[in-house]
Amino acid sequence: MPTQLTVEDLEIDLMKRRVTRAGDCIELKAKEFALLEFLARHKNEVVTRTMLLEKVWQYHFDPQTNVIDVHISRLRSKIDRGYANPLLHTIRGVGYRLGNA
Repeated sequence: MPTQLTVEDLEIDLMKRRVTRAGDCIELKAKEFALLEFLARHKNEVVTRTMLLEKVWQYHFDPQTNVIDVHISRLRSKIDRGYANPLLHTIRGVGYRLGNA
């Protein structure tokens, strides 16, 4: 099982629970880290809101909750703001994708 995930210039060290982008350290809260890890394990794939609720939050109800939107917004501001190429993309009406492909 990998201990490091990489998406473009974003590196996630699963053992140290450390995230860097282009060499810059990015501080994430526990749920943001779990969300990023799940997205990175599915890099360049569209991940649905239902998948995120079930796998990251262990919710099996209420797909209309805004908990995902809030966390995606916070995560996007931390990993994309200030960088030329955004990595976290919203796929309208479907979900989210991490990566440039």
